[in-house]
Amino acid sequence: MDADAVTQPLVDWLRERNPTVEDIPEDFDLIENRLIDSLGFMEFVLLLEDLIGRELQLDQIDVDQFRTLRSLTEHFLKG
Repeated sequence: MDADAVTQPLVDWLRERNPTVEDIPEDFDLIENRLIDSLGFMEFVLLLEDLIGRELQLDQIDVDQFRTLRSLTEHFLKG
């Protein structure tokens, strides 16, 4: 499965909540650009957990792992 297919559910979630955003490059800072806000962060974590099939330990999460699609892929989606 290619990287685009792996990240597509995340991209769909981000676009659904940010309809004015057309393209999300893999190095686009999702937090700084407010595609993921504090209210949506936990929902995003739950989606990610569903995708990877395991629960993430919230006390071990580094917010920088969630900054870009590339970082999400490297930390959570590579199999």
